[in-house]
Amino acid sequence: MNYFIDDTSIIDKNVKIGKNTKIWHFSHISENVIIGENVIIGQNVFIGKNIVIGNNCKIQNNVSIYEGVTLEDNVFVGPSVVFTNVNMPRANINQKDNFLKTLVRKGASIGANSTIICGNTLEENCFIGAGSLVTKTVKKNTMVFGIPARFVKFI
Repeated sequence: MNYFIDDTSIIDKNVKIGKNTKIWHFSHISENVIIGENVIIGQNVFIGKNIVIGNNCKIQNNVSIYEGVTLEDNVFVGPSVVFTNVNMPRANINQKDNFLKTLVRKGASIGANSTIICGNTLEENCFIGAGSLVTKTVKKNTMVFGIPARFVKFI
């Protein structure tokens, strides 16, 4: 075993964890998740079923990543970021067949307290400013910020 999992974390069945990965306090990794090498998962993180997380990712405290999200290599996810997976959720309607995919490409950074609406792609090396609401695809090498997130500059 070449990784660290805090005793308070829950790891469901059929989870693959790469070497040198660290999973900290009170996190829950659901079934069929693949986590790459050198990943840091902070406290109180929830990772839903069938998620793929690339190598060298950093996922800070209190993040929720729901089924349908993929993080490629070198992605930074700031504290309290939330990813959605259904556009019109309802408590009394099962929508597991309506999950929309969200792809976060290599080198993307997502600032603290941002919400990423499902069905979009965060392209390579984009930067999402803290507290943003991402409602559409973010282009490669751009910075966006705000509610809704809007183009700020090329980076």
